[in-house]
Amino acid sequence: MTLRTGVYPGTFDPITLGHMDIIRRGAKLVDRLVIGVTTNPSKSPMFTLAERMAMVERETAGIGGDIRVVSFDSLLMDFAEREGASMIVRGLRAVADFEYEYQMAGMNQQLNDRIETVFLMADVSLQPIASRLVKEIALFGGKIHKFVSPAVEAEVAARVDVLGRKGS
Repeated sequence: MTLRTGVYPGTFDPITLGHMDIIRRGAKLVDRLVIGVTTNPSKSPMFTLAERMAMVERETAGIGGDIRVVSFDSLLMDFAEREGASMIVRGLRAVADFEYEYQMAGMNQQLNDRIETVFLMADVSLQPIASRLVKEIALFGGKIHKFVSPAVEAEVAARVDVLGRKGS
């Protein structure tokens, strides 16, 4: 019996309730969900790769099912193939996400047409959440408890204290 494996890639800097929604729902579609934690050269991370990996592992521990957290620094399709994935799971929040994701899915299909991209719409209450905005709100002293778990909120607050709040 072949396991159906999906890959959910992202920087998860930090992991949000929106990410968790997609992980919970994506895990139901596959036998194994590999959460691929990567670096994005166009983003400046608040947390190191090791810190983000630990955060994602902790946050997903109670979900159940076969969920693995793996770091990667390669083309997504190469990573997905190495993991034996038949699908890439992506979350969509808004029309702007769709345009970007549609283009990426087309490029990825050109690279490897054996791996499908599956889009999951974010829960309507979670659609505005973006890690970039969570970090910005925190850096300016705003409350982020509606967007992340209590443990992630504490980690972000500790990091913001180290970095120093903007506007103070």
